[in-house]
Amino acid sequence: MEIRTIHANGVEFAYLSLGEGPLALCLHGFPDSAHTWRHLMPALAQRGYRAVAPFMRGYAPTEVPADGAYEDAALVADVRALHEELGGDEDAVVIGHDWGAFPVYHLAGRFRRAVTLAVPPPGSLGAGFLEYEQLKRSFYVFLFQTAVGEAAAASPGFIENLWRDWSPGYDAREDLEFVRRSIGEPANLSAALGYYRAMLGTTPPSGRYPALEGGITAPVLYLHGAQDGCLSAELAKNAMSHLPPGSRAELVAGAGHFLHLERPAEVNRLVLDWLGAPSAAEMTQVRPRGFTS
Repeated sequence: MEIRTIHANGVEFAYLSLGEGPLALCLHGFPDSAHTWRHLMPALAQRGYRAVAPFMRGYAPTEVPADGAYEDAALVADVRALHEELGGDEDAVVIGHDWGAFPVYHLAGRFRRAVTLAVPPPGSLGAGFLEYEQLKRSFYVFLFQTAVGEAAAASPGFIENLWRDWSPGYDAREDLEFVRRSIGEPANLSAALGYYRAMLGTTPPSGRYPALEGGITAPVLYLHGAQDGCLSAELAKNAMSHLPPGSRAELVAGAGHFLHLERPAEVNRLVLDWLGAPSAAEMTQVRPRGFTS
């Protein structure tokens, strides 16, 4: 898969692409890169999709955004712009993992089908996030708000240990090399941590993007690893009550936070079964532009 570039929402995005057909937009999280989709993209292409995995804003070789914005609204604007610039239409689908799941929850209705992994829908975490064991897992979120957070994240072994704790038993050596290329430089690491600083308000909103309104408007397939060491599977128990009718939630046994890498065959099957074949969607949903019923 070659790396290409496209300009969207004022940012020069780099992305991986494979296949021909309706757009399947694949969004990665932290600390990760577009290469995280290397097992799913060939399966999507074989099913008849054009799988596109952008490196998210600030993750090299995508540029660090000049506006320094990392709030949820900026990520939503990025995905909306990428959908348009990449020629996505009503038959496009979207898959998001970790930080990549956040914009999906706000844009699911823009896509024919949507999949999220490892981060439950807004409203489902509740008091569970404040339980002692989960707070221990989430120490990094609070560390990243401080002046020493960046130095800690750049120190030898820190990100490697996050992967070890989040996906116990998984050999992440190949992934960690991809991560090093994406956020190994200080400016890119600072950008990646900027998502967390914006999340808790340490960095105030840029003012460039309007506040997000509304909830999830379209069915979503939600997948969570049973051994997730980042967000406990307990936090996903109430996911269905915060998803629209027609949604589905699945716990993937024997998998941690990076479940699509740990159990690629099973996750690919679940995702492809949910998305279906593009040809079927075209027969039932796609109409000539300008057609009204």
